[in-house]
Amino acid sequence: MSEPGALRTRLDRLAREVAKFGAVGAVGVLVDLGVFNLLRHFSDLQVVRASVVATVVAIAFNYVGFRYFTYRDRDKSSRTKEMSLFLVFSLIGLVIQNGLLYTATYGFGWDSSLQSNFFKFFGIGVATLFRFWSYRTWVFRALPAKEAVQTAESFLEHAPRQASRRQPDRV
Repeated sequence: MSEPGALRTRLDRLAREVAKFGAVGAVGVLVDLGVFNLLRHFSDLQVVRASVVATVVAIAFNYVGFRYFTYRDRDKSSRTKEMSLFLVFSLIGLVIQNGLLYTATYGFGWDSSLQSNFFKFFGIGVATLFRFWSYRTWVFRALPAKEAVQTAESFLEHAPRQASRRQPDRV
């Protein structure tokens, strides 16, 4: 396969993965912000504690979405290892996300409802970049054989077109 064709195939796959990750993540953001605001309105929990609880609920929701939608075609052979890595990277994301909210709330005194929601949302965005990289790299790893088959199939799709363009040498 030509390099531009291989690059296009890889970029197409990455775009589909980002779109699926984004769809699950968008619903996860709604879950996170919804639970956060419900807890802020109907409980006496402090801002960051309410945010941590909401993030944990969203993490549970996102695992199901990532495992059975975004990364359903990925290796499922070691579910315990997958879940452990998912939790470790999710907890790091939780610290990133809620660390920003903590800094805004207690470091700068920005604790109105609007400010809390802004920094919660901003923290989700920063943590999402980390989570996307870590989940695709360490948690939901691609099956090596599947990538090889996809590359071979892609090569075979392009091979007939390239062969038909070449004319046999005639003497």
